Amino acid sequence: MKVSRHPDVSARRSSAFAGFRFPAELIVVAVRWYLRYGLSYRDVEELLVERGVQVDRVTVYRWVQRFTPLLADAARFCRHSPGDRWFVDETYIRVNGVWRYVYRAVDQYGQVIDVLVSARRDAKAARRFFQWALTTLKVRPSEVVTDAAPVYPGVLDELIPAAWHHVERHDNNRIEADHSQLKHRLRPMRGLRTERTAQVVVAGHAFTQNLRRGNYELGLDVPPASRVAAAFAELARAI
Repeated sequence: MKVSRHPDVSARRSSAFAGFRFPAELIVVAVRWYLRYGLSYRDVEELLVERGVQVDRVTVYRWVQRFTPLLADAARFCRHSPGDRWFVDETYIRVNGVWRYVYRAVDQYGQVIDVLVSARRDAKAARRFFQWALTTLKVRPSEVVTDAAPVYPGVLDELIPAAWHHVERHDNNRIEADHSQLKHRLRPMRGLRTERTAQVVVAGHAFTQNLRRGNYELGLDVPPASRVAAAFAELARAI
């Protein structure tokens, strides 16, 4: 698997944490706990209070929403290039009491390629998902495996005409099984309020999942159990 060349992630000049009352190390720990473990914002608040840090759950929520995209963006140059076989499917999450679709894709190595929260399951949403993934990663698959949803053939012929679109029973079990990781993480949450906040959390989960699976050149000099913590600490210095 190819690895993207990347500069030193600690080389940026200014800090995104400037002006915050709490130190960067504590903020990043709170964000990491929330994305990595089955915790609610209130759970993270209680864990911090037990350690002598008085932070309310609304502050933790704001940290997650602000810093999750920044950390993921700082890591993009360290990310392994995805494989050439993509498995694409949609799952469901509840946002403010309403069901929403989540488009997700993984490659043959288990790397989550991208995620997109959408109010609809149609050609427009599928096109937006693929455009987002192709533009962000600047790679194109040679094969795309989907279910039999009728929107995919036209979208793939338009955006990735050279890719073989494969639809066959049981072939998409890989992505369907991977959905369970997201469902397990969302279960303890006390609801997602907006599509924007849902997108940040779902994308943050995918980012953390990829870190755990070693899909970034980050945290590789420590034992696997410490990989995510080491990666977040390194990325905190980059933003």
